[in-house]
Amino acid sequence: MYLCTPKMIDQETIQRIMDTARIEEVIGDFVSLKKRGANHIGCCPFHNEKTPSFYVSPSKGIYKCFGCGEAGDVVGFLKKHEHFTYPEALRWLARKYNIEIREEEQTEEQRERQNERDALFHVSEFAQKYFADLLYNDEMGRAVGLSYFHSRGLSDEVIKRFGLGFCLDEWSAFTDHARRSGYSDAVLEKTGLTIFKEDTGKCYDRFRGRVMFPIYSISGRVLGFSGRVLSSEKQAAKYVNSPDSDIYNKSHTLYGLYQARSAISKAGKCYLVEGNVDVISMHQSGVENTVASCGTSLTTEQIRLIKRYTPNVTVLYDGDSAGIKAALRAVNLLFSEGMHVRLVLFPDGEDPDSYAQKYGSSQLQDYLATHEENFIMFKTRVLLDGVKDDPIRKAELVKETVQTIALVPDLLERTEYVSQCSHLLGVPEEALSSELAKAINQLRQKAYSEAAPPPTPAPGPMPEPEVPSGPKLPPAKLNLPVDAREKHLISLLLNYGDRTIDLDVADENGRPQQVSYPLAELIVNDLLADDLSFNDPLCQAIFKHYADAVAQGQPADASYFVTVDDEALRSFAVSLMLDTHRISPTWRQKNIYVPLPEDNLQADLTESILSFKIKCLDERIADNAQRLRVAKDDADVFALLEEKKNLIEVRRNIGIMLHRVIN
Repeated sequence: MYLCTPKMIDQETIQRIMDTARIEEVIGDFVSLKKRGANHIGCCPFHNEKTPSFYVSPSKGIYKCFGCGEAGDVVGFLKKHEHFTYPEALRWLARKYNIEIREEEQTEEQRERQNERDALFHVSEFAQKYFADLLYNDEMGRAVGLSYFHSRGLSDEVIKRFGLGFCLDEWSAFTDHARRSGYSDAVLEKTGLTIFKEDTGKCYDRFRGRVMFPIYSISGRVLGFSGRVLSSEKQAAKYVNSPDSDIYNKSHTLYGLYQARSAISKAGKCYLVEGNVDVISMHQSGVENTVASCGTSLTTEQIRLIKRYTPNVTVLYDGDSAGIKAALRAVNLLFSEGMHVRLVLFPDGEDPDSYAQKYGSSQLQDYLATHEENFIMFKTRVLLDGVKDDPIRKAELVKETVQTIALVPDLLERTEYVSQCSHLLGVPEEALSSELAKAINQLRQKAYSEAAPPPTPAPGPMPEPEVPSGPKLPPAKLNLPVDAREKHLISLLLNYGDRTIDLDVADENGRPQQVSYPLAELIVNDLLADDLSFNDPLCQAIFKHYADAVAQGQPADASYFVTVDDEALRSFAVSLMLDTHRISPTWRQKNIYVPLPEDNLQADLTESILSFKIKCLDERIADNAQRLRVAKDDADVFALLEEKKNLIEVRRNIGIMLHRVIN
């Protein structure tokens, strides 16, 4: 018998697999799914059912059957359905998405590399907080940086939502601060935050004198920055971006996707713009399903990021000739990835930001709705204007149009495009169809010649690597119905625990000021201050996870519960994370607008905590009554009566805060 040195798929490959895999696409290989609102629904593959109760959420990357309780992420589905081990599921996904697997022995070097990646994340997040703090709390930051953002029409609310900041116009102010905080020169250089001169050994801040736009990962971690210069120096580049590093690759990142992902999934559409400020202005105008490429031409990897949430893209570009050319360059790549592409061109001299600032939110949204058009028809019409009566140029136009149609994967869509373009070009459908068949055949031959064989799995069994996990939780099983108030409070933790809530507090001089707190921290601290806990063991297990994270000063990640070993806990948590409700489109047609949960988050949080406290008080009052019934000693009776009086008084005061009459 031969002993093999343990190997594992390296973390970068695992992350690449998880970022690429689309859960609705993977499960769709095994289950017939239909889109319903932001989710997909079908009959559960794990038990027999005639009425669909199996939900898949593309935006959250989870599935849940409300019939049998099965739940998890894309890897969990493959492990359950195909009886794969963890590495086998990863290998299956890698083959499906043509991702090369790299295996490494668990060496000291590997651990050091992971520690280095962690250090890059930490210093990037440290820098974002530093730049954001300067924007509001430094005299120069307010006078230069904040004034610039306000002059662009950006509100404080949207500035904070995107974590914008300012870097002082000094040679090494940030670097000096980072060094004093314990960050090494090597880490500062690898992130690109600091530039070191080899000949002199001196260093300077890459982003000095610039307003800062942090670039986030899908999960909300800071990957890098884009800095805009505010000085009038001609030799200074208008925008400077972080260089590629072990954590940041501009070709694999979209600006604003972290803030836009939920809105994209709900709307079933993504708006694609050119600049950072365009994204922020669109969000501020209520069009939150908007992203931009990060200082690079649109790439295949960026398109696949969008496709995780929707196949529908509307490209927004300036109405000048440069904007039209940029739009034409992007379209073929979008179509080749199976996207449904439409276009909105703004009037000459306008872009999404300037239009929003000039005309306001309502008119911007009206313009988008009324000026959206099919991209292939637009492209054909634009190119046709330059052809006139030249038969050679018209033949070239026909070929170019057909080559674009050939990129559309759906047969019915291609057929419809052929019909429309036939009328527009004045060419018989048969001729276009013949050219289309040639173009499709050429694409297939090219794809065949370029296709690489899938990676071959290593022979022999491979040990299952340990899955990263959060704080250890005690196993818990649920047999009794969960109190609705407990359930709702836990759902707020799972879905919005990382959101910040602005509260009015008094400073050291008694003056009111706004301070932002993570929602999870508010819930945990409020309940622990009153020594409150949850009766349901699953709710208490989830609360303990968040309480431990808050105590350690760490963000609590709800995705932990998607892969937790305890099946009952996983199913319960995922059911709270998966929104199965949808607003009927006919309501909007009748001008009935229903606010989304996040629209009233602060009010919901306050009411939920107070309602939970009333539940706890009711239980204590009931316990007090039970003890009163069996009390014999007069001193005990008087003490219990005093306790009852205090409990009822607290309950009445909470009722007043809730605007309810409570006896």
